[in-house]
Amino acid sequence: MTERLNYYQASPEAIAAMRRLEEETQKLSIPHDLRELVKMRVSQINGCAFCLDMHAPDARAAGISQQKLDVLAAWPESPVFDRRERAALGWADALTRLESSGAPDAAYEALLAAFTPRESVDLTLVINAINAWNRFAVGFRSAHPLRKDAA
Repeated sequence: MTERLNYYQASPEAIAAMRRLEEETQKLSIPHDLRELVKMRVSQINGCAFCLDMHAPDARAAGISQQKLDVLAAWPESPVFDRRERAALGWADALTRLESSGAPDAAYEALLAAFTPRESVDLTLVINAINAWNRFAVGFRSAHPLRKDAA
């Protein structure tokens, strides 16, 4: 895969704005581990290897078990996720696949059953931010670095 454009160099101002958004999402009501779980799921859906590579170590450092990461792609079939995680993942799936899901009532109802209105808005911003990062990385073909343990 060949990088199409280094977006950090092409528009430092745009990326600075994205970085500020990312920093602000860290101050919201959504716990770090849940933010990382959602970032991993959205990046899976969007096929963003760059973001998956970046957030997998962050997710483990935030306390997400390796088992949860291993079964995340099939989260609806796994009993390892709790009610809030399931609601967050369902909302993340619905918003990331908006063109086909239409943000269904079932996903919204599960969200409201598990999160306060403020948390629902905060979670939605986290989902939107990682979707935006994925679109930069996938669109411009950002390649993640190879780690020493890649072999």
